[in-house]
Amino acid sequence: MQHHTIHFLPDNRTVSIHSGATLIEAAGQAGITLASPCGGVGRCGKCKVELLPSGKSVLACQFRVEHDLQVRVPDQSRLLRQQILQHGTLRDMPLDPAVQKGDAIGCYYGAAADIGTTTVVVNLVDLTTGQVVATASGANPQSRYGADVISRIQYASKSENAATLQRCILNCLETLIEQAAQAAGVASTDVYEIVAAGNTTMNHLLLNLPVAQLGQAPYYAYSVAAHDKPAAEMGIRIHPTGRLHTIENIAGFVGSDTVAAALASGMDILDAPTLLVDIGTNGELVLGTGNKLWAGSCAAGPALEGAGILFGSPAQDGAIQRVLINDEDIDTDVIGGIAARSLCGSGLIDAVAVMLDLGIIEESGRFSEPETIVPPLPKAIAKRLTEYDGQPAFRFSADGAALPVVLTQKDIRQFQLAKAAIRAGIQLLCRTAELPEDKLVRILLAGAFGNYIRRESAVRVGLLPGPGVERIRFVGNAAGAGATMILISRHARELAAGLAQQIQYVEIAHQAAFQDAFSACLLFSEDVWSSS
Repeated sequence: MQHHTIHFLPDNRTVSIHSGATLIEAAGQAGITLASPCGGVGRCGKCKVELLPSGKSVLACQFRVEHDLQVRVPDQSRLLRQQILQHGTLRDMPLDPAVQKGDAIGCYYGAAADIGTTTVVVNLVDLTTGQVVATASGANPQSRYGADVISRIQYASKSENAATLQRCILNCLETLIEQAAQAAGVASTDVYEIVAAGNTTMNHLLLNLPVAQLGQAPYYAYSVAAHDKPAAEMGIRIHPTGRLHTIENIAGFVGSDTVAAALASGMDILDAPTLLVDIGTNGELVLGTGNKLWAGSCAAGPALEGAGILFGSPAQDGAIQRVLINDEDIDTDVIGGIAARSLCGSGLIDAVAVMLDLGIIEESGRFSEPETIVPPLPKAIAKRLTEYDGQPAFRFSADGAALPVVLTQKDIRQFQLAKAAIRAGIQLLCRTAELPEDKLVRILLAGAFGNYIRRESAVRVGLLPGPGVERIRFVGNAAGAGATMILISRHARELAAGLAQQIQYVEIAHQAAFQDAFSACLLFSEDVWSSS
């Protein structure tokens, strides 16, 4: 088969790839990760590159190589260094790891992995003390094949693609374990066990279990059981006798990450009605009343991770992560302290809240006519009202910036769909438990959004129930903390298995009232729907 040379700028990297391959494949071979939240089907437009010297812009996922090329990759098309939440709070557990130290063992470590759809975090743990000695994190490399679980399920429909996704995540785990081991000054061959938590799809892709049934009704999991595999058999280089343990799943869209997060958050020892929320592409919810536990998931889609939003991105360098109103204008906080080139999830929530407070968008989500906004906007803010691609828009980048970071009317609609799915899920889970939302004593936010969003903004846009924010608490990377507990304690492992059995799964989207709740939650209103 004929091969062609592709030279990427400004990276100055050159690869040889076979005729007919896509430019996104060539970029991956060159070690350049392009954004592809649609899974490479040409819908999102995030992977645009320029062919030189013509300057023609093409989608890297669709353009097939037929001759030698020189290609420029703009920053906005890359998956850059991401801001990843690494830490959670550990519950006290007796130190009693499943891997017991023998006389011949010197150094004695384990790794706890939180495998998210977007990011992966690995804690390296000294199994003699139970202490986390190093943490490493990175983007989930499967993202190049799709931003959400449905895209990856579709991609994995071919067995060779499923094997590709498995090898992606296994290589990622191995790399992060090696990085953590180097940071701690130990060898990765001193790691005797890996405990992995992830949503049900991530769990299945890790083990190369069939996933087709997860992508179609009734969305059941091939396996909800815990699995123990020899690491060598999986192709992960740790200790030759090391093992990989995956935690129990609950159902098709509520996985072992939810079990681990519920364990770390103490959902099994509640003293008051508590809601655990992990906001993401597949929002996962656990509601406890003290004697019963319910869990469900909300297909929020990847808008909060940046997909489907014109200038959306993950939490990476150049992403606006915070938006506030000052006396005459708005202030933004950009990750990395550089010029803004996108909005990440926390920035998106802030941005919509600010637009609501200023009257720029109505309760329905529609852009207001500028002359109807009361009180009139300060001059500097009014200058930010614009049009983009024929739509009303609001600019968040600096005046005169080379790249205008805007939110359009279509972006607002995409955000409404995501937030409505999550809020409707919360309301219906409360309804199942016969618990009014205002009786929730604690709302625990887990994951990256739980740490980076402003509680006030989440309530203002109707993502989380109000009034007030005092009952909303952050628990950090609870899934990673739970996986670490299971690594260091057989008692925690038993508790996790019990939780997976105890939690009652609720198929939220199949509830008779779901459509009414979802439609009402599209509005930017506090009193959106009665869960009683």
